[in-house]
Amino acid sequence: MPKPSPLRSTSDSSPEIEAKEGARSVSGAAAETVPPRARRSFPAGEKLRIVRAADACLASGTRGALEALLRKEGIYSSLLSAWRVQLGAHGAGGLEPRKPGRKPKLDAKDVRIAAQEKRIAVLERRVHIADALIALQKKAHELLGIALPASDEEI
Repeated sequence: MPKPSPLRSTSDSSPEIEAKEGARSVSGAAAETVPPRARRSFPAGEKLRIVRAADACLASGTRGALEALLRKEGIYSSLLSAWRVQLGAHGAGGLEPRKPGRKPKLDAKDVRIAAQEKRIAVLERRVHIADALIALQKKAHELLGIALPASDEEI
């Protein structure tokens, strides 16, 4: 339905026409909302099954068998080759689905280890200062000629 001309008054257009025009996009085509398709994910067992079936197709020597398998499964050859690389590099465990996105630099265990190492460094620095102070006190006692009390814990 064409848009009303600027010379035409808005009072002579019917509510039905206005409702239809409101449902149109800027280009004039009817606006249609389609929910996005969910991304397909394959469990590790399914990936392993498809890779083994593809290997069987290649071993059979039948022309077009692999392509028919790929069409039947609805996957691209690049996905199959990526699964083969994962299988070859990490075994069947490499086919497990991974969380998408950037990997965290440190996991919880590494964060805890880093915090403990930092704490150890602080304590070692304190021990070094304490040892230096004890050595200074010993030298001061020697210079002043004051006898040190005997201690049971000498290193």
